[in-house]
Amino acid sequence: MSINSESNTAANLQVGPTDQGMVRIYVEGDGIDLPLDFDPDEAVEIAEELMAAVEAARQMGRKGGKPKKPRR
Repeated sequence: MSINSESNTAANLQVGPTDQGMVRIYVEGDGIDLPLDFDPDEAVEIAEELMAAVEAARQMGRKGGKPKKPRR
């Protein structure tokens, strides 16, 4: 499966600090229970990558003229 492959898998995503000074990204879904802990510097890098992906997605949406409708 690649980043552009669609999936019917649903999951919940939670992000927050732990009592150990880490940042946790927690993914929970059907058969998935995945806590991912990162030190604060790693979490900043992830946040920067997310923001870069947001901007790239916005640019792709603008190339087609009208923004793409969200899938429901």
